[in-house]
Amino acid sequence: MGRSPCCEKEYTNKGAWTKEEDDRLIRYINKHGEGCWRTLPKAAGLLRCGKSCRLRWINYLRPDLKRGNFTEEEDELIINLHSLLGNKWSLIAARLPGRTDNEIKNYWNTHIKRKLLSRGIDPQTHRSLITSAKPTVTPQQPSPTTSSGGLSSSSSEETTYHLNLELSISLPQPADRGGAFQFRNVARGDLSVSQIRVSEWKCM
Repeated sequence: MGRSPCCEKEYTNKGAWTKEEDDRLIRYINKHGEGCWRTLPKAAGLLRCGKSCRLRWINYLRPDLKRGNFTEEEDELIINLHSLLGNKWSLIAARLPGRTDNEIKNYWNTHIKRKLLSRGIDPQTHRSLITSAKPTVTPQQPSPTTSSGGLSSSSSEETTYHLNLELSISLPQPADRGGAFQFRNVARGDLSVSQIRVSEWKCM
């Protein structure tokens, strides 16, 4: 269940406060203190809502209110507090004696925001609006690596190895032992990766 209304709105006055209402409210609070705002209007003989009485007292009638323009010191204090507290105007007003949260909020929106923007500062983040350009780094293309054989690994060409065989074969002669044939491979020549040369075959 929600809270019950503080007053019956159909029996309350609306609109601007009169001087007589202000005097009644001031006399009652000076004599009895603020107390409970829900019961204060009836006790003070006012046909006003409790919230209306509270705002009228806090923002206009209390004796410690500071009138006049904000000073330069108050401006800097509001800026520093806003950077720490954000838009918590009641907490900011508690650190500025004689100033109300509603007054500070209106002053922030109409004056201090423009002052910060003229300084090149974002009113919300309190950071500089001028961002230094970051240097762009161009990625370098990887250079092709060279294998131990002197061939580039990035080359799309494939090396073809040719195998050249030159064979010289003589007919086998029967041996003395049981008519079996025996061969002995006698290889001469240059044996390389790309070429094999078989020069001579002899029979035993």
